[in-house]
Amino acid sequence: MKTAFSPVLLALSLILIAGCSDSDNPPPVQLPQPEPEPEPEPVPFEVLYEQGVDQYLGEYTPMTSETIDGVVQHTFGAGDGPLCLLGDEYTMATREGTAGDLMIFLEGGGACSSLFCQATSTAAPGIPLRGILDPAFANNPAADYNVAYLPYCDGSVFSGDAEYDTDDDGTIDRYHRGLKNLSASLDVIVSTFPAPTRILLTGNSAGGYGTDYMLPLVRKQYPDTPIDLVNDSGVGIATPGFVEFLGEEWNSLRFIPEDCDDCIGEDGHTTGYHIFQLDEDPNLRMGFMSTKQDFVIADVFVGIGGEAFEEALIEEMAELEAAHPERFRSLIADGNSHTFLQAQFDREVAGVPVYQWVTDMLNGSDEWQSISD
Repeated sequence: MKTAFSPVLLALSLILIAGCSDSDNPPPVQLPQPEPEPEPEPVPFEVLYEQGVDQYLGEYTPMTSETIDGVVQHTFGAGDGPLCLLGDEYTMATREGTAGDLMIFLEGGGACSSLFCQATSTAAPGIPLRGILDPAFANNPAADYNVAYLPYCDGSVFSGDAEYDTDDDGTIDRYHRGLKNLSASLDVIVSTFPAPTRILLTGNSAGGYGTDYMLPLVRKQYPDTPIDLVNDSGVGIATPGFVEFLGEEWNSLRFIPEDCDDCIGEDGHTTGYHIFQLDEDPNLRMGFMSTKQDFVIADVFVGIGGEAFEEALIEEMAELEAAHPERFRSLIADGNSHTFLQAQFDREVAGVPVYQWVTDMLNGSDEWQSISD
């Protein structure tokens, strides 16, 4: 059966067909191409995370947290977690301030290896009221900061992850658990102070060295927070093979990138490593402090001697500042005394009190300059 089309429908069909001819049909609309995905921002210290420096974050919690006179004491128990050098329990403390800034302070107390062992082996409770840790200290720029205080007792300048039975009697004699102590303490810090506006990461002596190891962990947990690092008397002056020896014994070489050939120089100094840290983290500034012939470091710890230490110190600090002139400064005082932030916070260097030098750094002042007696 044939279908009949009315004249009107037939005419409309012819009009539609004609309207769709190639000659009258405009070219198809070109839709905008999507923009390519931007390259992800590099993650500071990602190479160190790949090497496992962050492996203990989130692993350990305090056994007790007790408040005494405004200071919260966080104590960890025995077992495979945080411990001091001879097996005593590790403890750290926090104190709430009135500002949004956070100071993380790493205490000093020697070092311990198979070659020498002069180290604090217990973690003292509380927060000492000395220098930058004393909110009543006149002109203290961190007086109103929130504070996290990490005592030192692991013998490995907060870096170790090894233990030794030194007399072969089947019992562990040395527990180098600095990395666990740092990591567990940082977990407490993040829980207590989750969103600081700025972080002052600092420490003296062994704690000065400890800032090298705490930095990538802090950056992992606070990826966007500005960090001002003040290393008091833990500068990277050494002798050939010294850092590698300790790194092997303490199992802390994972903090050095495997492909960073100049992080430890042929002369043994770690200037290249500190340049790497500044290269990695554009939201970081560093200030290093030392006397010219620091006896504890030059003679006792490294054994380089005062004159050689002074010569290397001046040269290496200049190299660091040349590499990052906007974000690195040094304070170098006459003599051979040891540490400033607690012991000599009001000492003048080139006419500038130490507390003022730190204040200028924290304030972002143009007055923050490298100074030397």
